[in-house]
Amino acid sequence: MENNKNIKICHVQNSDKEFWFSLDKHFSETEFEKKVRYKQGYVLFVDDLPIGILRYNLFWDNTPFCTLLYISEKYQRTGYGKRLMDFWESEMLSLGYDWILVSTQSDEDAQHFYRALGYEDCGSLIAPDQPMELFLSKHLK
Repeated sequence: MENNKNIKICHVQNSDKEFWFSLDKHFSETEFEKKVRYKQGYVLFVDDLPIGILRYNLFWDNTPFCTLLYISEKYQRTGYGKRLMDFWESEMLSLGYDWILVSTQSDEDAQHFYRALGYEDCGSLIAPDQPMELFLSKHLK
């Protein structure tokens, strides 16, 4: 990540819809509208260019659960994903949450990324005809 880049992270807005759906292929327009309304999604901009997204919900209606983090391919492995996660974690802490969750499929490299950020394995789910879903948690300080 270059230090001279202007980085901005904002709550997702309706105007981000086209970019959002260019990265998020597992989402309905109705759910997108909810993320905008309830401020449960973020867009990361570099020099005013959108390059990444993060969305979350509340697991058990009380625990923040990151359901998607995606950085445009050109910008992956450059520190922007960590920057977006740090922002989300800080916001969750400021909202009074002290425990958060993420998940990823067992055949994806994201599990290593989350572990490097201090997340610990806390369970899994096996769905028919899918790789095992790993759940990882982190206590915020």
